[in-house]
Amino acid sequence: MKVMILGGTGLLGQALMREWSGDEVAGLGVEDVDIRNAEKVREVIEATGPEWIVLAAAYTDVDGCESNQQLAFSVNRDGAVQVARAAKNAGAKLLFLSSDYVFDGKNTSPYEIGDARNPQSVYGRTKADAEIQLLEVIPSCCIVRTAWLFGTGGKCFPDTILKLAATRSVLDVVDDQRGCPTYSVDLAKAIVRLCRKGAEGIVHVTNAGHCSWFEFAREIVKRAGLATEVRPVSTQHMARPAPRPAYSVMSGKSLRTYGIDMPTWQDALGRYLHQRNG
Repeated sequence: MKVMILGGTGLLGQALMREWSGDEVAGLGVEDVDIRNAEKVREVIEATGPEWIVLAAAYTDVDGCESNQQLAFSVNRDGAVQVARAAKNAGAKLLFLSSDYVFDGKNTSPYEIGDARNPQSVYGRTKADAEIQLLEVIPSCCIVRTAWLFGTGGKCFPDTILKLAATRSVLDVVDDQRGCPTYSVDLAKAIVRLCRKGAEGIVHVTNAGHCSWFEFAREIVKRAGLATEVRPVSTQHMARPAPRPAYSVMSGKSLRTYGIDMPTWQDALGRYLHQRNG
């Protein structure tokens, strides 16, 4: 199978390049192709002739999206649509990475794939709009919604916590936002399997279990053997430009229909720490 990964130098892209074996895989970063450039996108896809395109390229600075709305929409929505059109013309299948931010966070039970989109942030709107438009261009495309992504090779929550904990005796972390931490390695492995199974439609892919950011941070510090005190605070106490979903736990039912089960986030954290320290 011939595969093209757009966003191949990002956190997930690096994991995909490491984990994908047995197929012909090309990973392209923004220096190779800017997905906002429709002509270049079409040219690269036609020249490569992939069977599958995994679109992991995105503007993921959630707070930055609030002040750079034009950039956010041009990359996350318009760029994605251009990739979809080029994929359709080339006869390639498409897997698009989306986010828990398409939801408003008002649920009290895990979100299913059919639950209504109601994004509260610019980033969430770019992803929600992209989902809708991609399904119009390629109704059979696969949309993978994930959340709280962490891994080696880039900025992520555990890395930030570990760096702060190394220099501070106390850390304040929000305890009223709940979601599913997801390890880039586990997400990459699931994506490989979804492509090989010819997945279509929306699929929720996160590690099993859920926690608050505070609980996640506390576990990180504990596993790392650090003495830093982690204290729970409210979202209001740690105000950020972009609103975050208070509850964005996503059901794994859609992923299990493909016979795929994800390890727990605690198990994933242990492997991340081992990889980071190795």
